[in-house]
Amino acid sequence: MPEKTPIPDLTFDDRGLIPAIVQDWQTGEVLMMAFMNDESLKRTLESGRTWFWSRSRQKLWNKGETSGHFQFVKSLRYDCDLDCLLVMAEQRGPACHTGEHTCFHRSIDGEPPQPAAFEALTRLYDLINERKRLMPPGSYTTSLFEKGADTILKKVGEESAELIVAAKGGDRDEVTYEAADLFYHIGVLLAKAEVPVTDVFEELLKRWK
Repeated sequence: MPEKTPIPDLTFDDRGLIPAIVQDWQTGEVLMMAFMNDESLKRTLESGRTWFWSRSRQKLWNKGETSGHFQFVKSLRYDCDLDCLLVMAEQRGPACHTGEHTCFHRSIDGEPPQPAAFEALTRLYDLINERKRLMPPGSYTTSLFEKGADTILKKVGEESAELIVAAKGGDRDEVTYEAADLFYHIGVLLAKAEVPVTDVFEELLKRWK
């Protein structure tokens, strides 16, 4: 067994704290920021769940200890200056005490936050599932679910063929457009099969070499 790399000599501030940013390991969304000290970092590494230092209460706290919304650590990284941590975690329930999934759910200009590019597939899948649940009249997605699996499968086949034709033609914009159509219809297929898109992400990670 290869030896584990020792914990690097991190830079804590004069209070013995280091900021820790928590990111959803499946979607890439930033969930929250808190502080760790040496003890909370050790407990995080030992338990596989996030522990922080509360500056207001002056005590250690395990995220989720009262709400049940635990964070299971998948990866713990540090920055180039050794003075900030990035915790990649699986979030169970909302991360924010307000009930929002992320603490960063508000935009400084007062407008709803714009989704980031990396959120495109998960946001699309969530919207498709919402359509499946509510079945709003007039929605194209609703019509696909009403027509059933055969129609959904046929559409995936058609969109795949259209993407192939676009790629053969060499038109970059057409390839982009048709690929987006295919992603959407695959999302409908996944929702119909009740396969979370995050399961696909995990399968892709298994193939990482």
